[in-house]
Amino acid sequence: MFDGFEEFDISTTGTTIHGRRGGDGPPLLLLHGIPETHLMWHRVAPRLAERYTVVATDLRGYGDSGAPPSTPDHAPYSKRAAARDQFEVMRSLGYDRFRLVGHDRGARCAYRLALDEPDAVVRLAVLDVIPGGDAWNRADAAFTLEYWVWSFLAAPEPVPERFIGAAPAVLVDFMLDTWPTVKDAFPAEVRAAYLAQFTDPASVHAICEEFRAAATLDRQHDEADRGRRRITCPLLVLWGQHGAVAKLYDDPLAIWRDWAGDVRGGPVPVGHFIPEEAPDETVRQLRDFLA
Repeated sequence: MFDGFEEFDISTTGTTIHGRRGGDGPPLLLLHGIPETHLMWHRVAPRLAERYTVVATDLRGYGDSGAPPSTPDHAPYSKRAAARDQFEVMRSLGYDRFRLVGHDRGARCAYRLALDEPDAVVRLAVLDVIPGGDAWNRADAAFTLEYWVWSFLAAPEPVPERFIGAAPAVLVDFMLDTWPTVKDAFPAEVRAAYLAQFTDPASVHAICEEFRAAATLDRQHDEADRGRRRITCPLLVLWGQHGAVAKLYDDPLAIWRDWAGDVRGGPVPVGHFIPEEAPDETVRQLRDFLA
């Protein structure tokens, strides 16, 4: 799936990040969402590697990256901590400035990195998200039902951990079967890799901690930055035409314009998993924007 890519494991502040690097050209970092790993880019990364040096990683707690111990305030799993990992990975690989693309949880990590390290990010693309603080501030009954996974995974320990441990495939299959509109988007070996991390208690706990941080610290960090710090690089926003973002928000670009001055993008005619459901369109959009 990643022919010509080399695997790596890089130590960061507090954990180890696993990933792959391949291609030639300006550096480009790809960050995944839930329930995925860096494998979600397998249809996109090799084609982008024709023009860029592509780095695709597992976020802390996911895939083959480390799952460090958490704390009562969930700080080790905040997007700020996850973004610091990725910044340190790119610095370790020799890249002080890079392009950045994130989907879902990776998109939240990506925009946090762009806010915390504005000199590092040349261009930013976020796929199928609005900022976390805005999502929580706009939450209503429709949001609660559409995004119930957020509340479930953020529930107090050990409730979600125990439920997932008893039947991990139930949650993973729900996400992979109901969030996309392209039903054959996940090859069997990729689907198995996504499920595998939900059979590991340490990974499950880490993922739950990430959602607990999202509902608390990440939201606080967004509110502290609102109106004070902005994304300074050009921003591409794509969302699934048939996904939750399209259902809940009339104008995602308007929401992002509160956070960035140069915002462009639009819907892609699929569900949530844009790079896996529409790889050709994803590559086209990213090539046009990142150039």
